[in-house]
Amino acid sequence: MTPGINTTDNNTARPERRYRFLVAGYAVSSYGTFLNTVALNLFVYATTGRALAMGLFMAVRLASGFAAGLTAGALLARFTAKSVMLWTNAAQAAVMLSLVLAPDELRTGALIAVCVVVGACGTLFMVALRSSVPEMVAPERLTWANSLSITARSVAMVAGFASAGVVVSLVGYTAAFVIDTATFVVCAVTVALLPVAGGAAGTGAEAVPAGGAEAEPPGRRRMPVALAALAAAPGLGLMVALRGVDAFGSSSHNAALPVHSSALDASHPAVFVSAFWCLWAVGNIGAQQVIQRYARRTGRAVGALGFGYGTVVMSAAFILAFVGLPLAATAVVALVAGAADGLTEVSYTSHLQTLSARLRGHAFGLSATFENLGFGVGMIIVAAALEGYSPLTVVAWSHGAAIVVALAFLLRVSAQQAGGPGVRKGALRGVRQPRRGDRDGAGTPLG
Repeated sequence: MTPGINTTDNNTARPERRYRFLVAGYAVSSYGTFLNTVALNLFVYATTGRALAMGLFMAVRLASGFAAGLTAGALLARFTAKSVMLWTNAAQAAVMLSLVLAPDELRTGALIAVCVVVGACGTLFMVALRSSVPEMVAPERLTWANSLSITARSVAMVAGFASAGVVVSLVGYTAAFVIDTATFVVCAVTVALLPVAGGAAGTGAEAVPAGGAEAEPPGRRRMPVALAALAAAPGLGLMVALRGVDAFGSSSHNAALPVHSSALDASHPAVFVSAFWCLWAVGNIGAQQVIQRYARRTGRAVGALGFGYGTVVMSAAFILAFVGLPLAATAVVALVAGAADGLTEVSYTSHLQTLSARLRGHAFGLSATFENLGFGVGMIIVAAALEGYSPLTVVAWSHGAAIVVALAFLLRVSAQQAGGPGVRKGALRGVRQPRRGDRDGAGTPLG
């Protein structure tokens, strides 16, 4: 070994540089996704002249994401995460290009194809990315890696939403769709250039029994892999269910914010919404910086308690946003909501990544299904409820449900922390990051 060169640091730094490069490509495509969210909704309304059409296209997109979540685990059991991430970006670029080139008589069909492909491929890409992170960075760097990707997405969201109106106004829908197409191409090229690991086909994990347990006796009925993923760690099923209820709550403030903003300033309804989401993103990004420093300084993850408390604080903050507080206080509430949202995202993702490689894709796929279901059903119920109730009432009930489930989750975690059967006392307080030899964490308690 050459004197003065730390090969351990070099071996760690190189994969992290590659991961940063991948996150940069993901940030570019995320910008295109958020830009497209605004531009596509406006385009659907301009094409059809009906607000109902926007809701229907959003429903198609969410239904596609729901279906993709159900199949994501099986797909990652057959193909590498790299191939899934590559072809989902290529498919989104192709369908966006088809929308640009479609003649007027085929425009509706092209729009439906965009909703289906973007909804399904967006979910598959996220499942593949999140489930493969443990194969790309050292186990003790999982919190850092997840925080970095969440920061990139938050920045992309602000940039996408902020620039959407300018891009559409100045250069039109076609240019916006071309930009979106280019962002997917950039992300696909980024994935293609990197030796991204992950997925059972790339790790040989399909031969590993669920949860790392011994092979089941002959004649015994096997548990579906998705259910095995939920049963792999104590309370994981409740954790995923809470994620779905949280998505239901998210649908309420997404639908209610424009209504509330219009009531505050009917002549400039977009001002409050834009400012709120910008402050939310600032809070989210700030939380990621704190989480990264905490993990680096202590070597500990935020843990399951962080996910539960974060959900309670985030839901409470979104309720307060509709109370009618002074603008300065509402700005603080938006910052708190973003910071709490960032905390829950990191803790939740990091915990699911402690599952074995065989179960990880199924767990993330099932989680995406619950999230799409909660958000989709919520949008339908909330849209109907806003016809007869105030935004505050609707948001309070929706996020109130998330708070109730979060409190039940916290009670479950606290009971395990006190020393439940088969659980190490204190294991749920916020465990240190797993060691390099602890790749299969399916049997570990929540933390």
